[in-house]
Amino acid sequence: MKESIFHRLYDQYHQDVFQFLVYLVKDRSTAEDLSHEVYVRVLKSYERFQGRSSEKTWLFAIAKNVAIDYFRKKAVRSSRSYTAFDWEREQLVSPVKSPEAFIELNDELRHLLEALEKCTGDQQLVIILRYFQELSIAETAAILNWTEGKVKTTQHRAIKQLRELLSYKKEANQYES
Repeated sequence: MKESIFHRLYDQYHQDVFQFLVYLVKDRSTAEDLSHEVYVRVLKSYERFQGRSSEKTWLFAIAKNVAIDYFRKKAVRSSRSYTAFDWEREQLVSPVKSPEAFIELNDELRHLLEALEKCTGDQQLVIILRYFQELSIAETAAILNWTEGKVKTTQHRAIKQLRELLSYKKEANQYES
């Protein structure tokens, strides 16, 4: 029984979870490893899933936590001492750009992703979940364990900042031409 549930969840949501992780860590190989970790956690904890949210929302919450754990471990390894992960100051996404990812992207999307890197970690998560993964405000709030109001406010601020960054970039490109 447990195995069939696992396979159904994997078949149904693996691509979405994988894409979400790629956007966060910007490395396909790392995203694959983290994706496997998500499903290891799913297998270990499915019996505790209470159905208060959709399975998709639950999976994305696990994926978000796996990504946070990855960035924490990476920060600890690089600093060689433990520092708490600070959501307000730390960037959740990897600063390393994946070369193959940029080659595949058209210029407009590439500019958007570059601008997104200048947003806060919270803003990046909201934009990725809402627009790249096409989740609702309610689903995004459940994944992030926030109120819907906080999601809306963060989304509004992120869109405003992205518009400013992209219009500035567009103006700069016009002057260069």
